[in-house]
Amino acid sequence: MRKSQESAGPSQRQQRVAELVRHALAEVLSRGDIQDPVLSQHVITVPEVRMSPDLKLATAYVMPLGGQDERPVIEALERNKKVLRQEVARRVALKFAPDLRFRRDETFDEAARIDALLRSDKVQRDLGTEPDSED
Repeated sequence: MRKSQESAGPSQRQQRVAELVRHALAEVLSRGDIQDPVLSQHVITVPEVRMSPDLKLATAYVMPLGGQDERPVIEALERNKKVLRQEVARRVALKFAPDLRFRRDETFDEAARIDALLRSDKVQRDLGTEPDSED
């Protein structure tokens, strides 16, 4: 029974804590509490946070607005992860403050790829419609 539970995805508790951590990170980054020149020049979105089953590791998927300077932003977040962890611990009441990891959010790229596939001539031909000429 344990194996089927693991493959089912994150538990409700993991999801709830991940959402709390996401809100805390977004608030810290939007207020400009972190004194870093790279972070102060960018608006950073945090669309998703995933928690480990023991809630001690939080993987935050981030993207600078406009998708520019992704690498420097993630490096700046990694440099300031100690301060970010302290801020998250202050805002989210957990027994242990989760260790933070930052990854590039790839959902926008995947959505663009799927959109391009759906707009392709081959798919439009199979659907029996003409491709959109809006773009």
